[in-house]
Amino acid sequence: MNLLLLEDADFVGVDRARLTGRRLKHLHEVHRAEAGDRLRVGRLGGMMGEGHLLVLDAEHAELQISLDQSPPAKLPLTLILALPRPKMLKRVLQTVSAMGVARLVLVNSYRVEKSFWQTPFLEAEAIREQLILGLEQARDTVLPEVSIEKRFKPFVEDRLPALAAGTLGLTGHPGDYPDCPRAVQGPVTLAIGPEGGWIPYEVELLREAAGLRPVQLGERILRVETAVPALLARLF
Repeated sequence: MNLLLLEDADFVGVDRARLTGRRLKHLHEVHRAEAGDRLRVGRLGGMMGEGHLLVLDAEHAELQISLDQSPPAKLPLTLILALPRPKMLKRVLQTVSAMGVARLVLVNSYRVEKSFWQTPFLEAEAIREQLILGLEQARDTVLPEVSIEKRFKPFVEDRLPALAAGTLGLTGHPGDYPDCPRAVQGPVTLAIGPEGGWIPYEVELLREAAGLRPVQLGERILRVETAVPALLARLF
């Protein structure tokens, strides 16, 4: 935890916050904090700054808060991601949040197993938990916007064109395609497939309906959790 992230409910005054639970445990066991310490803090959805630890005991921590720094800018990116397997989903959500993705859309595809959609990790609170862990890692306070689309074709034909309008539209896919561009200036819409990749029909529909042209990273076939940061690092 590189940033102690505070929520509105934590504030007991204009500049005072009280913590219990996971963050209190982290202060004790990882930070080895003591009363009087000064910590990096941020308010979820707001500014960042410093917290002066006034009280720390087994029951709670109380901090005096001063917020005067803006969070880092988000990447101008809409990431369209075929739903990965549940255990990988948790890691990918943290990565997406830590890297500053502005919008994430989890979609179905032919190679996404139906059982993946039954995971409790797709519940709103479970998604939020992983996103917050990513924010804490990267020292950010603004959650990515996340939506779920269980029907691929209606999403790509009816809603994706508006999302991708005015952006550079790309589909990450191995094969005989141009290399993924580097250091793009401007907004991007990027689609990344499941472990087996998009099927040809999906690649073509993404291109024809929404203008997302396929690009590749080389000969190696990457796991989703590797492909996501690799493509983002190359694009931005």
